[in-house]
Amino acid sequence: MDHVRVKWNGKRRFVGWDEAGHGVVMDATAEHKGDGSGPRPLELVLYALGGCTGIDIVSILEKQRQDVVDFELDITAEQRDEPPKLYRRITIEYIITGRDLKPAMVERAIKLSEEKYCSVGAMFGPETRLETTYRIVDA
Repeated sequence: MDHVRVKWNGKRRFVGWDEAGHGVVMDATAEHKGDGSGPRPLELVLYALGGCTGIDIVSILEKQRQDVVDFELDITAEQRDEPPKLYRRITIEYIITGRDLKPAMVERAIKLSEEKYCSVGAMFGPETRLETTYRIVDA
């Protein structure tokens, strides 16, 4: 079972940590009475999505014996205008650098992550449209 604690730290700032001691500061923007001293909680969902699908894809490509030397995810999201301000559209561009990477294997890794392995992505409901593209860069 996962367990984290989150504690208010004044104004709109909250600090969270897990059992291993990893911590994160979350805050609101100045327009919402925060100091902007950390990501907004909803932005952390994007970090989590990127980390989740990224871990999946690296693992799958390694099993396929693809030589990945660098990997970056560029994630943008649009929110609904009315509360709750859910993400209505999330776009991920996977930028994978490697030696002799096979596009079919990269596509398969992305598809497996999206459809089977990424728990964070699976938490989004039908009101969130997830769009992905990828780019292979030769090392």
